[in-house]
Amino acid sequence: MSQIAPGTPAVFLHAYPLDSRQWEGVAQRITGRRVLTPDFPGFGAAPPAGESLDEFAEAVIREMDGAGIDRAAIVGLSMGGYVAFRMFDRWPERIAALVLADTRAGADSEEARARRTAQADRARSEGIGWLADVMVNDALGETTRERSPEVVAKVRRIIEGADPEGVARALVAMRERPDSRTLLPRISVPVLVIVGREDRLTPIEEARAIVSAVPDGELVEIPGAGHYSNLENEDAFVAALNRFLEEGTDGP
Repeated sequence: MSQIAPGTPAVFLHAYPLDSRQWEGVAQRITGRRVLTPDFPGFGAAPPAGESLDEFAEAVIREMDGAGIDRAAIVGLSMGGYVAFRMFDRWPERIAALVLADTRAGADSEEARARRTAQADRARSEGIGWLADVMVNDALGETTRERSPEVVAKVRRIIEGADPEGVARALVAMRERPDSRTLLPRISVPVLVIVGREDRLTPIEEARAIVSAVPDGELVEIPGAGHYSNLENEDAFVAALNRFLEEGTDGP
């Protein structure tokens, strides 16, 4: 049994194209530890920076330094998971545990790269009035779209307020991210992989591939949730996260 030290802070990394408000409900329910919910460059209150996930990772490290957090459990969902991989690759000593939610370790396919390029160009030329419809349809699970109008409304509100240039730079950064699958066997800290059962963007096969490749990992499926699983079934997400942070995880 691998253990996470009691009181280890938790740092939450948001998805694309959301911001730290994604974690409002979850952060209030994490027990017995400090919580940090930074915005990536170009999202929320943070001005745009470059077009590299390494710059996003550097921004998180600066936030940790400013908060006096030396080592933390990193909770990354979707794009936040990509940034978590970059953090572990560069600063493994700063990471006590990883929670990788609705994400993948592999790089983009050529089709996905082309789609990100087209969307970045569109964000810069048209703004992002079209993006909320795309993400509500693609990211949210069917259960959420049918039964949780308040979640749909929150996702729309956050996306509609996003900075088009920040969105475009994030798309380029994700397009250019390295393949992290070779990193997985070197992740020596406890790993929890969470996936919404209705996630069509990073389906359960991606989650299983991560768990099978890390030395000390477990998988939790969130019922009735798609790609934004913490928003779509907050109770199940919080229960899995609190248990993991309090107990650690058995290796496979």
